[in-house]
Amino acid sequence: MQKVAIIGAGRVGETTAQILAIQEICREVVLIDIREDVPQGVALDIFQTAPFFGSDTRVTGSNDPAAMQGADIIVVTAGVPRKPGMSRSDVLQTNLDVIDGIVADIVKYAPAAIVIMVTNPVDVLTYRVWQLTGWRRERVLGQAGVLDASRMAAFIAMETGFSIRDITTFVLGGHGDAMVPVSRFCTVNGIPVSQFIEPGRLGEIEQRTRGGGAEILALRKNSSAYDAPGASVAAMIDAISHHRNRLLPCVAILEGEYGETDIAMGVPCVLSHQGLQRVIDLGLNEAEVKMFKESAAGVRADIALMPAPG
Repeated sequence: MQKVAIIGAGRVGETTAQILAIQEICREVVLIDIREDVPQGVALDIFQTAPFFGSDTRVTGSNDPAAMQGADIIVVTAGVPRKPGMSRSDVLQTNLDVIDGIVADIVKYAPAAIVIMVTNPVDVLTYRVWQLTGWRRERVLGQAGVLDASRMAAFIAMETGFSIRDITTFVLGGHGDAMVPVSRFCTVNGIPVSQFIEPGRLGEIEQRTRGGGAEILALRKNSSAYDAPGASVAAMIDAISHHRNRLLPCVAILEGEYGETDIAMGVPCVLSHQGLQRVIDLGLNEAEVKMFKESAAGVRADIALMPAPG
């Protein structure tokens, strides 16, 4: 992987760039932001940490969207973050205008790139990018599932005391209050998590996962989460950059999987050098199917609010 462009030099963009540089996941990272001098300052600060980590990844900043030329992956974090008490859907209309303009720049300057959406509501805006570009679904992804699964894994580790390295979790559906943590597929070193946590307590962990972002927003008060989101994006880029064929829960365009089509939802995805290699269609039980359908209905309602492409 030669070049990653991150559009939006806010806290999520900065954290993503920092991790990419430390781990040398790509040769070059460019941060792009409309705020004058901000991306240049963020990039310079990150690059000056290179001597401590022995990293040769070049980090630069620009106010010119043309700086994304030649990027293998475009990460979109730009937009208005939600405030305490707001849902992810509440920022849809504001962020829609931002994303439409960014997509036009992507098509112009980086027509061969893979796009990873982070801006909320990520399911709806991932769909919007796919809709506007007309690209194959392999090249348009959203990061929410990796983040939601990491939050659930952290809560399970806190509850059980087991090493986080042994915990595998999956969260499906939309990235919001109707997300679907599927505890049946969560394990500790291959052993079902239900062996260690009783059903009532596991249900509480599932609910805490649904509100994981809101919990951090309420505690921070002046900022939504950015460390875990940045790490989640970096994990996706690492899987693509190194052709790992990693199975990660990501937002993807569905083509009949889970009985859904023409929608972007969080599902288990295999990520490789082409982006999305395939979607894994889990055999959900009746209760899980019901929750997934309810989550999809919420995403479709938001999609319906968007104007048709110009």
